[in-house]
Amino acid sequence: MPLERRTLVEAHNPKVHAYDPDAFLSVGNGNFAFTVDCTGLQSFLHPREGKTPLCTMSWWGLHSYQGKENARYDLLTLKQYDCDGRKVGYMTDSTGQEELFNDLRVNPHRFNLGRIALKAKDTDEETFVTSLRQIDQCLDLYSGLITSSFVYRGEPVRVQTLCHPTQDQISLSVESPLIANGILSVVLHFPYASHTISGSDYTRDADHSSVLFSETQFAHTIKRSMDSTSYDVLIKACTQCDMKQTGRHSFELSSTNLVLQASILFKQSDDESSPTVDSFARTKSLSANHWARFWTEGAFIDFSLSTDPRSGELQRRMLLSRYLLAIQCSSETPPPETGLTCNSWYGKFHLEMHLLHAAHFALFSQAELLERSLHWYKHILGGAYERAKSQGYKGARWPKMTDPSGNDSPSSIGTLLCWQQPHPIFYASLLRKTHPRSTLLKEWIEVIEATAAFMVDYLQYDEGRDCYVLGPPVIPVQENHRPEQTLNPTFELSYWRWALQEAVSLLKEAGRSVDEHWLAVLDKIAPLSHDGNAYLAQQHCPDTYGAYAYDHPSLLFSLGLLDGRDVDRNLMNNSLDKVLKHWKLNELWGWDFPLMAMTAARLGRAEDAVDLLLMDSPKNTYTANGHNAQLPKADLPLYLPGNGALLLALALMAGGWRGESSHAPGFPREGWVVRTENLKRFW
Repeated sequence: MPLERRTLVEAHNPKVHAYDPDAFLSVGNGNFAFTVDCTGLQSFLHPREGKTPLCTMSWWGLHSYQGKENARYDLLTLKQYDCDGRKVGYMTDSTGQEELFNDLRVNPHRFNLGRIALKAKDTDEETFVTSLRQIDQCLDLYSGLITSSFVYRGEPVRVQTLCHPTQDQISLSVESPLIANGILSVVLHFPYASHTISGSDYTRDADHSSVLFSETQFAHTIKRSMDSTSYDVLIKACTQCDMKQTGRHSFELSSTNLVLQASILFKQSDDESSPTVDSFARTKSLSANHWARFWTEGAFIDFSLSTDPRSGELQRRMLLSRYLLAIQCSSETPPPETGLTCNSWYGKFHLEMHLLHAAHFALFSQAELLERSLHWYKHILGGAYERAKSQGYKGARWPKMTDPSGNDSPSSIGTLLCWQQPHPIFYASLLRKTHPRSTLLKEWIEVIEATAAFMVDYLQYDEGRDCYVLGPPVIPVQENHRPEQTLNPTFELSYWRWALQEAVSLLKEAGRSVDEHWLAVLDKIAPLSHDGNAYLAQQHCPDTYGAYAYDHPSLLFSLGLLDGRDVDRNLMNNSLDKVLKHWKLNELWGWDFPLMAMTAARLGRAEDAVDLLLMDSPKNTYTANGHNAQLPKADLPLYLPGNGALLLALALMAGGWRGESSHAPGFPREGWVVRTENLKRFW
């Protein structure tokens, strides 16, 4: 019998009954997102540090400060590292060049396209919001509609908020006698861009422009300009209403009717397309159809028949994570770690996290949502070739912290990180397994070949041991190791071996010849380092479970995220035991828990796997809106790699993996009833 998907989804619709920055809700389409407070709009910007700001963000909404538009990497002095008898320069040292170093990190940055709010006449924002009574807000996951009801001055107000599924458009409907009598109106405010968490600077009115053009009473355009960035805001009033400019960057929509409806579309000024601003009614219909398809066509996991008291919370986390990653992480480019909600690391994205943001889409039978961002790798392939060449390597080296240009960002850690490098091969292997008819596989042959060519050349030959080693200099997933002293980090070394084997298979399957040198190198990659009892973080780290027992326990991930083809299961089992006993678990990041759960599941430790998924730890907190908060970090009120890693773990634990025939092998037999539809099996 088919699962009652709609019933299960709607049972976990997020509900809000107060102004709560930890529970702000968002609508979006993968390329664009709009986050609201309990009024259904962005009515009060709270001043509390570490709370989610209210932003309107898009994949293309990037800005550079005046005079910083051209990235002057040519002026940057590189720190030289010894690498296999030669010097290689990396952008790791800001000494004496702090301003340039910072400029290259901060620019370009994502920014808040604009604020859309409810305004109460003759009342400041905070007083308005604190005066609301009977707040009742709900996000209908099955239609993408946020409905917000409350009472103000004794009168009911009902706000409906939607995002268009295929264009950067918000549609809203406000119904209340307070609209008709002029007490309430809808206002638009436009800040100057900022690299801070809010993406907004409301103090620099003179540094940007907002010009209103009204074609008719119902159609308006606001042309926005900031330094070299410009975009247009197209407004279509769907009911009788007036629009006027009330300040240098402020505009007001008002009506004498009981209902005010409007659609607001954001677009780049140089976008030559002429999008139609759809009405509220049409957007509502399109949104409902879009989300019904999303929930119907993808895979599904149902825990509702389970008796374990934690099953309802796991169901909630899964469903809300599915929604959040669809609206935040299925863009034309890889997403920032806080998606399109607010800025983390200036709104740039980290390629090592791309896997955790988006790989689950393929396992949940929606590979097209992963493929959207994969085309970008071909766009930046030329720059990846240049990066490898500048460091003396063959092939293409992918950046770590970047933006749509594909430029890397200076960092004492980031430019020495390497575990993003095999990711394109991971994606190609995942698509071959879950979506073999993907046209991207044929288009990506050069990407796979260039990725592998760098990986082969990056390894160093150790003549004494007659093997190829990884590093130094290198910084592993567990970033607390000095690059000059890091040799053969366990996960990276395993990932190198796994990915090169997969690359050879993919290329041969595509009819491409494989360099014999690659095969010779692959045959002699060093074994994983251990002390006879458990795996080490890296070869030069005998104190792995002592002084280094904090940060990401990546030595576990070779059997979990990967299939453990080069892993000794007894050693890995001991390693998991030692991590659970000695590691500072409260300092782990949100995605560590699910990846550890994947290791436990593959080791046959299903109870441990579930315990790890739901471990009570600050950075494993999931707020009412489904976000994985990284407490107590003030700069990460949400952290989407945690959500994505959770879905990867659930796909493995419920859907199984190659060589494992039992149903839902990652869950205990007692207390758990796991029903699935359309899940793809992991390797």
